[in-house]
Amino acid sequence: MSELTYLEKLLDGAEVEWKLLGEVGELVRGNGLPKKDFTESGTPAIHYGQIYTYYGLSTTSTKSFVSPETAKKLKKVNKGDVVITNTSENYEDVGKALVYLGEKQAVTGGHATIFKPSKIISGKYFAYFTQSNLFSSQKRKYAKGTKVIDVSATDMAKILIPIPPLAVQNKVVQILDTFTTLTAELTAELLARKKQYVYYRDQLLTFNNDEVEWKTLDEVAVIGTGSHNTQDALEEGKYIFYARGRDPLRLDVFDFDETAIITAGDGAGVGKVFHYTQGKYALHQRAYRIVPNELMEPRFVYHYIVANFYRYIHKVSVSSSVTSLRRPMFLNFPIPIPPLPEQQRIVNILDKFDALTTSLTEGLPHEIELRQQQYEYYRELLLSFPKPEDV
Repeated sequence: MSELTYLEKLLDGAEVEWKLLGEVGELVRGNGLPKKDFTESGTPAIHYGQIYTYYGLSTTSTKSFVSPETAKKLKKVNKGDVVITNTSENYEDVGKALVYLGEKQAVTGGHATIFKPSKIISGKYFAYFTQSNLFSSQKRKYAKGTKVIDVSATDMAKILIPIPPLAVQNKVVQILDTFTTLTAELTAELLARKKQYVYYRDQLLTFNNDEVEWKTLDEVAVIGTGSHNTQDALEEGKYIFYARGRDPLRLDVFDFDETAIITAGDGAGVGKVFHYTQGKYALHQRAYRIVPNELMEPRFVYHYIVANFYRYIHKVSVSSSVTSLRRPMFLNFPIPIPPLPEQQRIVNILDKFDALTTSLTEGLPHEIELRQQQYEYYRELLLSFPKPEDV
């Protein structure tokens, strides 16, 4: 079924008006609300930064509160109003929206605009529209700034939005709500599985001193660094190049051909393990490779280091914050040596959890990605109303 046919069926002969956002509701720019004004209880308050990180498309309760005295100075958000971000360092986050559905009146501060919809538009319908490609392309025309991007309430009011009958808007919302609910359920399931994984990992990797032999990492693995810098990377390089971050780069030469565990020597990833590699690869001069010997199943070492190394280096470090690693910090890291069959049994269990909770080709992350793609497809389909030539 073509997109046009689908929309024709949805509209059932009804017309779609195209109007400026300022014509279908009132846009009210918020005023100052610094985080220091937040309280443990009081009047519900929405801070624009929380829309990026905390809220979904709709909220029935707020994360924060302010005192009644502070609330008197702030702009009011009523049930059904849409709160839109005006400012961000990331262009995609400008214009993020949530619909406030709480029973109590809330307040919001600067860098956010409150859209108070008229009787011809659903707030939830508009919030979904702010995620569409059509909204994104229009807001780009009005975006100002380089490091900090801003789209003012005045310019927001100039954005065109399709206005089908309310019954059609509600049908669009109902369909898209189904996708967002499914994605939210999968995300909650993923969080629960991650907690379960950590629990079983800690159980399986906890040994008493008299149960197994213990050695230092230096006794059961080769530890070393690479020789390249980040600027050596090539976009179309033949071999994978592990630097200090989570995302690998590429190079046309390789340093090693082996099975190894890679961890950053400095930067934000210090003490965290991002990569387990097999085959040819290149390595940054401030990233470490750990290559287990024949006493160890490499995946067992990987799981044990992931679970314990970060906590270990913070415990043995002389400073309160660890900014870089030195080779001696690896050498004395204690590691248990159960029999190889037991190592393999533990690996088989933990690898299944690992795939379920982190794999982008299988498991829950893969399922969530597919549902997100499906949602985006139907969102664009449902919001691609025909536009008259004079609009």
